[in-house]
Amino acid sequence: MKIGVNYYPEQWNGSLWEKDAEMMAQTGVKIVRIGQFAWSRLEPKDGEFNFNRLDDIMRMFKRYGIEVVIGIPTNCPPLWMYEAHPEIRRVNPDGKKVQLGIRGHRCINSPVFMDYAKRITERLVRRYGSDPNVAAWQIDNEPDSYPCTCEVCREKFHTWLINKYDTLENINSVFGTAVWSGEYSDISQIQPPAAYPEELQNPALCLEYSRFCSDSTAEFVKEIVMIIKRECPKAKVTANVCFSQHNPDFYRLFSELDFVSYDNCPTLRIPDDPDANYSAAFYLDLMRGVKGRNFWVMEQLSSSAECCYEMPPTARPGQLSGYAFQALAHGADNILHFRWRSAVSGAEMFFHGLIDHSNIPGRRFYEFSEFCKAAMKLNVLDTTEIVSDVAILYYPDNEWAFRIQPHSGGFDYMEQMKSFHTAFSRYGANVDIVHPDADLSGYKAVIAPAMYIYKKSAAENIYRYVINGGTLVLTSRSGVKDANNNCIMNSLPTVYKELIGAEVAEYDSIGSHEQTIVDFSGNQFSCRQWCDILRLTTAKAYAEYNDSFYKCCPAVTMNRYCSGVAYYVGTVCHADFYESLVGNIMRQTGMPRLMGLPKGVEVTTRTNGLNDFICFFNNSEKEAVISLPKSMYSIIESIGKEKIDLKPFGFDIVRK
Repeated sequence: MKIGVNYYPEQWNGSLWEKDAEMMAQTGVKIVRIGQFAWSRLEPKDGEFNFNRLDDIMRMFKRYGIEVVIGIPTNCPPLWMYEAHPEIRRVNPDGKKVQLGIRGHRCINSPVFMDYAKRITERLVRRYGSDPNVAAWQIDNEPDSYPCTCEVCREKFHTWLINKYDTLENINSVFGTAVWSGEYSDISQIQPPAAYPEELQNPALCLEYSRFCSDSTAEFVKEIVMIIKRECPKAKVTANVCFSQHNPDFYRLFSELDFVSYDNCPTLRIPDDPDANYSAAFYLDLMRGVKGRNFWVMEQLSSSAECCYEMPPTARPGQLSGYAFQALAHGADNILHFRWRSAVSGAEMFFHGLIDHSNIPGRRFYEFSEFCKAAMKLNVLDTTEIVSDVAILYYPDNEWAFRIQPHSGGFDYMEQMKSFHTAFSRYGANVDIVHPDADLSGYKAVIAPAMYIYKKSAAENIYRYVINGGTLVLTSRSGVKDANNNCIMNSLPTVYKELIGAEVAEYDSIGSHEQTIVDFSGNQFSCRQWCDILRLTTAKAYAEYNDSFYKCCPAVTMNRYCSGVAYYVGTVCHADFYESLVGNIMRQTGMPRLMGLPKGVEVTTRTNGLNDFICFFNNSEKEAVISLPKSMYSIIESIGKEKIDLKPFGFDIVRK
């Protein structure tokens, strides 16, 4: 387990390098990431390479016992390349080329750009691939599925469609182009989605272009991996990702990579809304689930971070170390803070680092230093993993499809997942977030929120899980669309009707309007956004509506199916409902529950098969006290404890 930093030596006078490296070593930094934006320094002119400075930097970090992650700098080609080859620039949906001056403005489908990308990769790996101090290689920076509409992308999209659908007639059929007289008579007529709002355009076309863009990103990553592995077969290769407007399919993206890396930016302002799912734990668990094993945090927030809008608040005392610990608790093995020092120039100068512009170490730096010392005690976690009884299913197609056609005001696919994740976390349960095709057999409960786009293998997997005795929760807006993003002509939830033992007679999009439901015990909960009015076949009503013309109609159902149980939640509720439902499911399935955890306290367990290590993190601005069932040994404080006292954003680990 290593704690490190992101470092950009090309942005600093060389006189600072040695001082920085020495200070890093004294602080406890074990690993640095360099190089991902340094292409213009490495290749100042076409075909003229200069690695002298990078050689010096590599030798310097080796002297101080600090490992290096080398970033392949393909995100920011030098300006000479754009000047010589203007065709490599991305083209926006409005048909205009992206203006130079920002990053990531190259088209990854451009064969010209790809040749240059492979060449710089090959040169770097040949030079440093045999260096044992290189811990890993990072491809590009935050690879995204940008919707480029250049001529190369258009033609490649045409080929992609023909490879998938064989004929133009099949494309017309699955796209439903008879609507608005949009039938294609020639493949050249198929254009990427335009600059119009996506909800006004063909949903099938928009979804297929999202898939194409994601596939293009994954193919680009694969090509660079092949170069690295050809030159250095034992190299460890990753890519750092974040959540953005155009998320790629992370499962496909990382299929060719050795491990997942994530850029973690938790919110620094705790929201006043008690229902807000603000914890970064959800995204950390999702990243761990991409490959089903522990991951790295390649960029960990060090303080207020903004380069587009006004600056948010600075990190409160304890947040910097607390959020780094939270990442460890959810399966991160190595964490690199972004960044060592705040930049004094460029768009990210107010994306604050550990050391401010003054270059004088302050409160945040000393907190980071203390965390580095604490991390040295955590080598007991090096061989541990997270084993979960609960899985939440995440399907990228659903995310893309809901973006294309937004639903009721406030209805959000990710929030559907977060509500259940937060509820299970309130009871101290580990949660995996996995692809719908993942092996579900080891889970006591599976949550499948808004399975909007039909995927045959996923539906079969869900049925198989329940048939074999699993407990499933399905929610509204499931089974709505076929694989082509067209509505299925059947009563909802179509393919899942038999499983849930009910069907949707009608639905009501109520937006922010609040209504109520009453469960089987007489407990009343508020609901909003969406109301499926259910007609029972074999299911029983778990909760009924208490308002509107569908008062007394089922809102939530429970159905015994073969050896398992399937719940259906037909509306969207506040946190108290999800905690109640999840609590009942955990009790019925025999999952242990930690009762009475203070608000904001998160508990996860990492295990090596012999010992369990329970991680406590106080993700709130109030002190918290947790009583333990017996005296347990604190890894952090090296003493036995009968209770855990946590300051705001404080943390502890005990051996069970």
